[in-house]
Amino acid sequence: MIKLTVLYKHPTDTKAFENYYANTHLPIASKMTGHEKLELTKFLNAPDSTKPDYYRMAEFWYKSAEALQKAMDSPEGQATSGDLANFATGGVTLLVGTIE
Repeated sequence: MIKLTVLYKHPTDTKAFENYYANTHLPIASKMTGHEKLELTKFLNAPDSTKPDYYRMAEFWYKSAEALQKAMDSPEGQATSGDLANFATGGVTLLVGTIE
């Protein structure tokens, strides 16, 4: 199994981020196919109120690196990755790894 992890840093405007993420980005991303599982996480402050390093995370599980590459190369994958600059004002990091 291969996992694509998308880590979003804290946006400059959380309300604008959440609106765009829910109403524009997720509908675009939902057109991507080939993943076995998808999880979306919104991070909370630690018990001591420390702000987490990241604001949100999206995780996509694929059967193989080839399946991930096919999804990312598709028009839907290109639209999804191309849309990140439209709302991820705090920056975004993409990581790919093997699930052990």
